Parts: sequence; C-alpha cells; structure tokens
Amino acid sequence: MPKNDPIDSELVRELANLVTETGLSEIEVEKGDLRIRVVRRLEPVSVQVAAPAPIAAVAPPPAAAAPTGALAPAEPARAQAGSVPSPMVGTAYLRPSPEAKAFIDVGSKVEAGDKLLLIEAMKTFNEIVAPRAGTVTAIFVEDGQPVEFGEALLVIA
Repeated sequence: MPKNDPIDSELVRELANLVTETGLSEIEVEKGDLRIRVVRRLEPVSVQVAAPAPIAAVAPPPAAAAPTGALAPAEPARAQAGSVPSPMVGTAYLRPSPEAKAFIDVGSKVEAGDKLLLIEAMKTFNEIVAPRAGTVTAIFVEDGQPVEFGEALLVIA
C-alpha cells in the first residue's frame, strides 16, 4: 500500500466479498486510525407467489447399497414445497440458549413472523422468522449445525 494512500483497497475488496457471501447488509472494521465500513444496499423486490400445486405421493427410487465399510456421503436437505431456505451461511440454533426450550418442534403451529430459529454468522445472531402461517412438518437441521445459503431448514405446511 503506497504511503500517501491510506485506504487498503484489498481489504475493502475482501470485506465486500465477505458481506456478499454471508448475506450481511454491512460490516465495519477499524485498523489503527483507519475505519472502513462496507454497506450493501438491497433493492426491494416484489415477489408473487402462486398457490402451491398439489403434491403427488411418489416412492423414491431404491438407493444403491454402499460398499461394505464405506460411509455414504451426507446429502444436504432438499428443497420441497413449503420449505424455508437459509438466507445465509452460518450455524443454526434451534433454541436461544443450550438449556432453553426449542423455538419450534415438528407439529408446532406458527404465524407469519414467528421466530423459528437463529443463524449465527460473524458472531451475530440472526432471527429466522416464519414467512407464512402453518404447521411445522419437518426440521432438517440440528442445534449447532452449520448451514449453507439456500439450504432447506424446515418445512411449513
């Protein structure tokens, strides 16, 4: 970094990439007298959701047997009708603290805006709320499990 240029452009790029990858809206870093704040402006998007199509019961194809002694790779939860995807990369928590009761269980009735779980990213706990009212029919994550952007967390039917 040149002596007359107080801005570390590589650091700014890294912070911008981090904001984009994690889904955060902003990040701020201080380094000596230098303070850098990167803000991602999100434009509001209008989304129209069609009524859900009926789901036909289809038997899954038979799974191939794994060779003896081999471990089958874990598959990420598949998105399905009514699934709630993770809006970011982080660690999912189903309860506010280790000794507390879970926010939801399979069979829980939820209203739009009810807290479903927390995702911790960059030491910040982000509330994941119900996008619609319904009943929780499946939970695909365990307490303390890492999750990826777009991964199905649970299903609200």
